[in-house]
Amino acid sequence: MTDSTGTEENKPHGNLAGRILFGLLVGAVAGSLLNWKFAPAAGAAASPEYERVRWFADNVASPVGQVFLRMLFMVVVPLVFCSLFLGVSGLGDLRKLGKIGARTLAWFGITTGLAVVLGLVLMNTFEPGKKIDRAKAEEIRKEFKGEADKKVEAAKEGTGFGISTFVNIVPKNVVRSAADDRDTLGLIFFALILGAAATAFAPERIKPFVDVCQILYDLCVKVLGYAMKLAPYGVAGLVFNVTAKLGIDVLVALGYYVLVAMFGLALHQYLVLGLLARWFGGWPIADFFRRIKVLTVTAFSTSSSNATLPTTINTAVNEFNVPKPIAGFVLPLGATMNMNGTALFEGAVVLFLAQVAGIELSLGSQAVVVCLAVLTAIGAAGVPGGSLPLLALVLTQVGIPADMLALILGVDRLVDMARTVPNVTSDLVCAMWVAKKERAEKT
Repeated sequence: MTDSTGTEENKPHGNLAGRILFGLLVGAVAGSLLNWKFAPAAGAAASPEYERVRWFADNVASPVGQVFLRMLFMVVVPLVFCSLFLGVSGLGDLRKLGKIGARTLAWFGITTGLAVVLGLVLMNTFEPGKKIDRAKAEEIRKEFKGEADKKVEAAKEGTGFGISTFVNIVPKNVVRSAADDRDTLGLIFFALILGAAATAFAPERIKPFVDVCQILYDLCVKVLGYAMKLAPYGVAGLVFNVTAKLGIDVLVALGYYVLVAMFGLALHQYLVLGLLARWFGGWPIADFFRRIKVLTVTAFSTSSSNATLPTTINTAVNEFNVPKPIAGFVLPLGATMNMNGTALFEGAVVLFLAQVAGIELSLGSQAVVVCLAVLTAIGAAGVPGGSLPLLALVLTQVGIPADMLALILGVDRLVDMARTVPNVTSDLVCAMWVAKKERAEKT
C-alpha cells in the first residue's frame, strides 16, 4: 500500500516509465501538429481534414484511453475498503499499542495533513491551471464533462464543511455509499470502523475474513498491474485526444503543474522535514541530509516505500542510533500508512484540475480535500499508478470529472519518483523522534 512498488518497471530490463513517456510524447506531438495544421480559427467552419482528425480522436484514440482509465477505476471500491481495513486491523489490539503506537500514528496524521495543506497553498498561490485562458478552459471542461454538471451541483450541496459534513460521514447504507462515487467518506468510515472493531477480536477469530480481504486486495493490485501495461497506449490516446482538439495550451499548463508540484515536494522534503528532524530528532539539518543521501537516491530510483524499507531501517539504526525494536515497528508501518509526498501530490492535482476546468473550490471543499487526501494516501495501492484510482474518488467528491486525470497521467511517473522521497524521510524522522522520547522517559 505504498505509492509504487519495485515491480517490473523498476527491474533493469523494465522500461515501463520510458514507454509511458514515449506514449505521452507521441500523442502530444501528433495531436498538437494536427491541431496547428487543421484547427479552424475562432468562428470559422471546420475543414473536412479537421473533421477527420476529430473523428479519429473520438473513435480511436479516446476509446483506447478510456479502456485504460476504466480498468483503473473499476477496482476503486474493493481497493479502498480492503486497504484501509487491512491497515487498521493489522495494528493489533489498539489498547495495547501504548505510547509508541500513539505517537507514531499522531506523527503520520499530522505530517501527512501538513503535506497536503502545503500542496494546496502552493497551487492556490501559483495557480498553474489558470495559465490557460478561460475560453480554452471551457473547451476542456466540455471535453471531459460526462456527468460533470451533476457532480458539480452535488458538490455544491455536499462539500460545505460544517456539522452536516461530520454527520454524513457515517453512512446509513454502506452498499449505497460504495455504489455512489460522491459518498467516498461513508465507504472510508465503514472500512476504518470495521478495521478498528477487528482489533477487539482474537486474531484466529477474524483470520478468515482478513485472508479474504488480503486476497481481494492482491487481486485488485494484479488488475492494476494489467492496467499499467496498457498505460503507454492509453496515455498516447488520451493526450492525442486532448491536444488534437485543444492544441498545445494544455501542455503548457501541464508543465507549470509539474514545476509547482516538484517545488512543493522539495519544499516539504528539505524545509519541513529538515526542520522536524532538527526539532524532534535532534540532528542538525545539514548533517541529517548528508546521512540520508543513500536513502534519498534509493527512494527516488525505486519509487517504492516498500522497496526502500531495508535501506530506511539500516539508515535509522546505523546512522541515527534508533533501537531496532522501534525501527522494526515504526518504519514498516510508515511504509504502509505514512504518505506525505502522496498526499501533497493528491491535493496539488485536485486543485490544478479544478483550475483547468474553471471550477472554484471553496475553503470548505478544500478542507474536505485535505481529509480525503490523508485517508486515500493511506490506502494507495502498492503498484505503479496505485494512487490514481483513489485520487479519482477525491476528484468526484468535490465535483471534478475523474476523466480529467488523463491530463496528468503522462508526467505522473516523474512526480511519483519525487514523492517517494518525502514518504520515506518522514518515516525516518518519526522513528528518530519516537526513539528520542523513549530514551528521555527512561532517564
